[in-house]
Amino acid sequence: MPKRYHILIVDDEESITYLLKTEFEDRSEFAVEVALNGADAINLIQSHVYDVVLLDVKMPRVSGIEVLKYVKEHSPTTQVIMLTNLTDVKTAIETVKLGAYDFVGKPYDTDQLMATVHRALEHRQLVIQKEVNELVRPGDIIGQSKIFRNVVENGKRIAASETFVLIQGESGTGKELFAQLIHRNSSRKDQPFVAVNCAAMPDQLLESELFGHEKGSFTSAVSTKQGLVEVADGGTLFLDEVGDISIMTQPKLLRFLETGEFRRVGGTVARTVDVRVVSASNKDLQEEVKTGRFRGDLLFRLNVVSLRLPTLSERKEDIPALVQHFLAKKSKTKRIGDEALALLMKYDWPGNVRELEHVIEGALVMAQTDEIQPKDFWLNSAVGPQVQTTPDEKEMTNTNGLLSLEELEKIQIEKILRHNKGDRAKSAEMLGISKKTLYLKIKKYGLDVNNI
Repeated sequence: MPKRYHILIVDDEESITYLLKTEFEDRSEFAVEVALNGADAINLIQSHVYDVVLLDVKMPRVSGIEVLKYVKEHSPTTQVIMLTNLTDVKTAIETVKLGAYDFVGKPYDTDQLMATVHRALEHRQLVIQKEVNELVRPGDIIGQSKIFRNVVENGKRIAASETFVLIQGESGTGKELFAQLIHRNSSRKDQPFVAVNCAAMPDQLLESELFGHEKGSFTSAVSTKQGLVEVADGGTLFLDEVGDISIMTQPKLLRFLETGEFRRVGGTVARTVDVRVVSASNKDLQEEVKTGRFRGDLLFRLNVVSLRLPTLSERKEDIPALVQHFLAKKSKTKRIGDEALALLMKYDWPGNVRELEHVIEGALVMAQTDEIQPKDFWLNSAVGPQVQTTPDEKEMTNTNGLLSLEELEKIQIEKILRHNKGDRAKSAEMLGISKKTLYLKIKKYGLDVNNI
């Protein structure tokens, strides 16, 4: 279903609002509301997200300029078109300096007005896209194995509906890429795709990022901020690592999912948006519910349809294509040798596709010729010939000469941290895990990062 654009018409002349409302409602792409004064307009803007506001400059009590200032502070992506008498062009120009998109003179020409509204809608889309560019990491779905193609086809089928989706899979399997796949194949494809990493933010920051905040609601809230749910209005909101949301924040998320309503941090006005939610987790959320770390009702709401992504070890036949893809992104001359590719095919890939990408990136740096050799790889276990046994590893080796998975993990984390001189951000990226996960593992294994 194509998006309907939400228009607010504000004018104290009832005949003008009636005519404008009729003009827009004759076109099915618009949903229209009307306010006959500035105070009513502000009340509506407090609780609704509008794409465009058509705003009369001169109104009694609360002027159009006051309403414009309110819109720019509290709903900056909303585009405002001023309606003004031709004799008052100077004031109209001043409103553009204050943030109005454009102005249209009365009596207006219908075709000109509609053209201006459509340009404003295009401008709003550009503004929104600029806001979300850093949140979105576009990428390609690479793989022809049967298990992988089945998941891709299921994702496309799911995309055709409006239902909420839970994507499950280990870290590095491409959950965000599949969320983007669902968005691109949905009726919302021309609207924003906004990704939120729930594991990367503490409670208050996550709530503020999702729902926005009012000026002065906490110490660093020096201005009003729209939440990402507002930026995603009409499109798709992707909640990555949703299993890491605290039990304190989960009820607020559940209420939003159930009603589409939310309040900004420090705000009292309920707002409504229309978003499709796709979530993802590398945790077993059923188990999290049993332990009391995740609400069952929230899981039921998120998991209307589920998509499970295979690990890289389950689709090893896709490794050659993935290697070629990563090589093409980083180099025009380097190629993979047969022995090196055979080594990659034997490896178990605990970090999945993300680990493979980082291994290829590292090999490009280490390779001394145009052909990548096995010695150029830095792998996370003793598969690679470059991995040497340290005294600690010898002590941890069991009677069969093997290490447990936990022992291997501890050794590898310590090696990566040492390689990066204790830099957790770089180490987490190289390991293919989040900074939060790395912090927990450092704590679990009692690693002294300061002395590494």
